Order: sequence, then structure tokens, then C-alpha cells
Amino acid sequence: MSGINDYIDSEVKGNDVVLFMKGTPGFPQCGFSGQVVQILDYIGADYKGVDVLTSAELRQGIKEYSNWPTIPQLYVKGEFVGGCDIIREMFQAGELQTFLVEKGISVKAPA
Repeated sequence: MSGINDYIDSEVKGNDVVLFMKGTPGFPQCGFSGQVVQILDYIGADYKGVDVLTSAELRQGIKEYSNWPTIPQLYVKGEFVGGCDIIREMFQAGELQTFLVEKGISVKAPA
């Protein structure tokens, strides 16, 4: 495993909820990342944002790590959940909150 994979692995396993995104939660640099941030903020889930724009190696590495071609990517308890479309669909269906609660993540806006 390369250094970047080790870094990604430690972020994914070391945080209950981690969002690999373009920009930061306070200042998203793309619309898709911004949508996921808005959803997570709205339901009140505590999460860590990792800015993939800080490194081309990280940007490529996360796509290989998840075998998923796009960013943002949301991980919960070490498990890849999905990108913007999947998160948005889960949220609209009320499944995201339920999923997080089942994983032991507290949210302030239950479904």
C-alpha cells in the first residue's frame, strides 16, 4: 500500500463519518460536494471533511480506494456509502438518517 492509501485508510477508519470532497465543509469548491455538505449539516451529522484538492495524489487515490470515479465520497464507519446522487436519494427517501442512526451516528433531524 502506498502512503496515500495508508492516509485514506486511516481517515476512513479513524472517523465515524468522513466526506472526501472538493474544498472544505465551510467552503465547498464544487456543487456536488456542497450538496452533500448541506445534507449532512441539515441532518446534524458530525463528520470530517477531507479536501481532495490539496493533492492530485489524494484526488486519484480516493477514486482507486473506493473504485468509484467521482468526488465527493461519503464513508460511514469505514464503509463507502456513495457519492452526491446516492446521498441525495437516500436523504430524500429518509434513508440516510435511518442508516446513520443504525450505524450509531447521532443526527438532530431524524427521518
